Amino acid sequence: MQIKLVRRTRSKSAVALSATAALLCGALLSGCASDDPAGGGSTGGTGAGQKGKTVLKVGVFGAFGMKEAGLFDAYMKANPNVVIEQNSIERNENYYPQLLNHLTSGSGLSDIQAVEVNNIAEITATQSAKLMDLGKVQGVTKDAFLPWKWAQGTSKDGKTVGLGTDVGPMGICYRKDLFQKAGLPTERAAVGKLWAGDWKKYLEVGKQYKAKAPDGTKFLDSASGLLAAVMGGNEKRFYDADGKVIYKSNPAVKEAWAVAAESATAGLSAKHQQFQKGWDQGFANGQFATVSCPPWMLGYIQDKAGAAGKGKWDVAPAPKPSNWGGAFLTVPEAGKNKAEAAKLAAWLTAPAQQATLFAKRGSFPSAQTAYADPVVSGAKHEYFGGAPIGEIFSAAAKGVPVQILGPKDLVINTNMADIGMLQVDQKGKSPEDGWNAAVKAIDNALDQ
Repeated sequence: MQIKLVRRTRSKSAVALSATAALLCGALLSGCASDDPAGGGSTGGTGAGQKGKTVLKVGVFGAFGMKEAGLFDAYMKANPNVVIEQNSIERNENYYPQLLNHLTSGSGLSDIQAVEVNNIAEITATQSAKLMDLGKVQGVTKDAFLPWKWAQGTSKDGKTVGLGTDVGPMGICYRKDLFQKAGLPTERAAVGKLWAGDWKKYLEVGKQYKAKAPDGTKFLDSASGLLAAVMGGNEKRFYDADGKVIYKSNPAVKEAWAVAAESATAGLSAKHQQFQKGWDQGFANGQFATVSCPPWMLGYIQDKAGAAGKGKWDVAPAPKPSNWGGAFLTVPEAGKNKAEAAKLAAWLTAPAQQATLFAKRGSFPSAQTAYADPVVSGAKHEYFGGAPIGEIFSAAAKGVPVQILGPKDLVINTNMADIGMLQVDQKGKSPEDGWNAAVKAIDNALDQ
């Protein structure tokens, strides 16, 4: 099975700032799970212009993928009394504030509302009373989901308000041709062994690369990208279990900062800011040999590196399991068609539909039982040398710890990367000065 990914954009900052779309050949699609949703016709409220039918509105940010993958059409075919309408706002930074306002007022809400992973902690902590408990909906099984993904969508009192759509387990994408020129192994299993178990080993490989690096190249794309990858594998990052902001004293954050900062001070980084024009050109010009990459980034690399990069890139496991990305579906209590909306949300996030979404759009399933589906387990990526991405990312996803999220994770993460680490990477500031700049910016943003 060969998979080809192409880029899609959700938002500008942090994770869902960028995602990908994926297309498979027709033969592979025929092997997907059945398109027939469980359950018969629907009943309920009606919408304007759809006399006698239940109109379910789905609010999302960006090209979320469910509509594009044909899931809405499949559901409506099996439930002819249901009409699904999608409302999409391009960027999450515009979508999310509106969602909070609508939840507060109890009006203007879609029947289903998507929530990005960096916002889910605030939703579960402050808005759970205004959302349905989807863990109690028929057809929803807790064990079908990755434990850490289920936990992210569940409030402290045990109410599961968000059902996971996708996740972003981490791998390392690398240039085989540049590795060969630097005297390093090129076969993905051997490459993965070089840094297995420790991000510091990844830096050591970088130093080996630097010693024989092809002219004009660096080992990795950016220190900020490495920072995100390392932090994404820790149970505690910015908050503790009691909701206290702990990033300043958390050893895991300090270690991630030190690893990322060393990549800059040791001359291993190409000093790019991710999702900016220079970064895009770096892919096209072969300026760096590795990049930390969740599944959604494969399409981005393919898009920016172009035809010239085909077969030069490959994917190896990351040093440690880590996650970068993902989203959820919620059902507001204020909706007129709650029961039907919950039924649709349950179906859209069921393993069979998640496998189809991966096959057609590249969104990696948060339903772990989908990993046994041949569409996922047998997925290979032609552009990346036939890399077995289903196996690599499934193993990574299963190893991610249950991570404590906080209401202002996105604020902290963005300032740490774009204010603090960027100064170290691009402006030559010391790691200490960069850290202090990040702390100042974060304190100001949190009013501390």
